[in-house]
Amino acid sequence: MSEAFKDRDWEILIKRIRDKKCTPFLGAGASYGVLPLGGDIARDWANQYEYPLDDSSNLVAVAQYLALKNDRMFPKEELVRMFAEFKSPDYASPAEPHSVLASLSLPIYMTTNYDNFMTQALKKKEKDPRQELCRWNKYIKDTPSSFDTDFTPTPAQPVVFHLHGYNPLAESLVLTEDDYMDFLVNISVDDHLMPPVIRRALTGSSLLFVGYRIADWNFRVLLRSLSRYMESGLQRTHFAVITPPQAAGDLQVKAQDYLSDYYENIDVRVFWGTATEFLGQLRQRMNA
Repeated sequence: MSEAFKDRDWEILIKRIRDKKCTPFLGAGASYGVLPLGGDIARDWANQYEYPLDDSSNLVAVAQYLALKNDRMFPKEELVRMFAEFKSPDYASPAEPHSVLASLSLPIYMTTNYDNFMTQALKKKEKDPRQELCRWNKYIKDTPSSFDTDFTPTPAQPVVFHLHGYNPLAESLVLTEDDYMDFLVNISVDDHLMPPVIRRALTGSSLLFVGYRIADWNFRVLLRSLSRYMESGLQRTHFAVITPPQAAGDLQVKAQDYLSDYYENIDVRVFWGTATEFLGQLRQRMNA
């Protein structure tokens, strides 16, 4: 079951996209079907490494266990090795989420994913993207950045900004419980972890979250870490594409109604469905 935006929500979103005042945020659901979901990775690790607790589908918790049993880099290096085995999406498919987003011709794309699919999709659209990351820890703080120059992102030369690190730079990944706590603390006390260009995009545009679930650590930490930027941009509505909560019949409807009201209270309009469902409708409406 999925629930579309109201017509007015679609009108606002499409206007912001055409005005280049929209900043997409990609979650794991954007890569669903190509990469395994976090829960699948967690269960495999839990079985392989004899995880002793009952939340074996929680990647953050299982990764923390692996880090404590080995060292902090162990689960990150395991993930990098795993990612090397997967192929890229079919960017020629009209329904492929990254390809649809790349066709919007926006200057900045943000993601909590570790893959480089958004960068690849932009190149397929004959763009010249730059891949950047949030330098949230001391190991990556001094790595070179396009933002060290006078570079300004444009639709022809967009930036894909990885908030939680990217593959194959294992040191950059936000993965374990400790990582998420360190990330939140560091980003709250150091404004410079977000380059000025990115801060302006967060406060000066409508944010479009694609491919998240209500229970995702990524989504909860993301909203918390961005809350001060979103508060600065309260004059604009934000949008989220979220997989519906798992419940039967009327309970699912009630859960969605409650959560829709909750997010609307912080100026986030929710589309209940998959990234593919949402972007298919967006493509049709923009081409109409």
